[in-house]
Amino acid sequence: MQNSSTFSILFWIYASRAKNNESKIYVRITINGKRTNMSLNRSVDISLWDSSRQKVKGNSENARQINNYLSLVHSRIFTCYNDLQLKGKLVTSELVKAKFLGHSDEGKTLLDLLDYHTKNTEHTLSKGTIKNFRISKEYLLKFVSQRLKTTNVFLSELNYEFIFDYENYLHGYWPKGHPNAMGNNTVMKHIQRLRTIITLAYRLEWLDRDPFIRWKPAIEKVEREFLTVDELSDLEKYRLPIERLERVRDLFVFSCYTGIAYADLVSLTKDNILRGIDGNYWIMSKRQKTKVPFKIPLLPRAQELIDKYDQHPITLHSGTLFPAITNQKLNLFLKDIADACGITKNLTFHMARHTFATTVTLTNGVPIETVSKLLGHTKLATTQIYARVIDRKVSEDMAILREKLYIPPASKSK
Repeated sequence: MQNSSTFSILFWIYASRAKNNESKIYVRITINGKRTNMSLNRSVDISLWDSSRQKVKGNSENARQINNYLSLVHSRIFTCYNDLQLKGKLVTSELVKAKFLGHSDEGKTLLDLLDYHTKNTEHTLSKGTIKNFRISKEYLLKFVSQRLKTTNVFLSELNYEFIFDYENYLHGYWPKGHPNAMGNNTVMKHIQRLRTIITLAYRLEWLDRDPFIRWKPAIEKVEREFLTVDELSDLEKYRLPIERLERVRDLFVFSCYTGIAYADLVSLTKDNILRGIDGNYWIMSKRQKTKVPFKIPLLPRAQELIDKYDQHPITLHSGTLFPAITNQKLNLFLKDIADACGITKNLTFHMARHTFATTVTLTNGVPIETVSKLLGHTKLATTQIYARVIDRKVSEDMAILREKLYIPPASKSK
């Protein structure tokens, strides 16, 4: 049995946060220097609070009722503390609080938190985000099982050491079916998802402290690839021998001229094509990932592709603008298309979005604020990762500047 060396109970009020001269009464449980607070849902006039005696002054009926309640709380907390000690548990202030509030003797656990997060986000997050959280949770539970040799841990046990060990575990983890171990930025994504879940626990007051307070993500800057004007032209003009590959190429090219992500593109219907403020046709929808609306004027090349599949048997049956294909197969076929076209870059569907942001818009002088709006970003900082300035654009801009600054030499007098 493990005994705590120090244990104290303190009743107190937040006089500085008083409203109408009244403050709620709190109780603080401290064990071995680590403390947890909780509100008792009782309020008192701050002028009647005796901080030295930790009770309400006077003999009024209200004062007697509150003081009797505080005595009862003190007794119950002490009983909870003794019960946990008698069971041979490592007693913490969080566990005493959990027992006092009627939770399980073990208090809130990591599994409790993961279940709570899953149930309360299934209708608010996109399918892709839910899938990412599910994968992150699987890795977390593998870490708990393989490294900690257990099936669950108390939330009170989560600290910087836990996060540091989990991060090291992920850096050495080799996902099944993957050619390499997990990359640094992938590790950071999984840790950040854990941070989101832990922050939820902190806000729910299941944790008294944030174990991530000293942790900082180490994101490595990655140069996001995009197709140049010549590469995009070669891709569009190349005559593909298989109709299935042609359909994949057309989806990719359509995204290059609209910036629409795969998940949003495959669900587009004719109902999403509307007249814009300029009288021309626009695509209007919401991003599945963020639910942020986007409005994109249709460029001629994009309109050509819509017209091409207007009477296609698959689109007539599905009602969508383009024949659907899974993202996994689409990216697999893009590898074959890249090989056929002589493109050495790692062609993925998301590269089309990069190409729209750089080669099609920013390089042609479209302001980054407009590009951000077209991409459906909520923050301009998100768009700035696409703000790639290629050498040709730099050369053109400097040529214009050179002309503006040019001062012809003064003619010499004879």
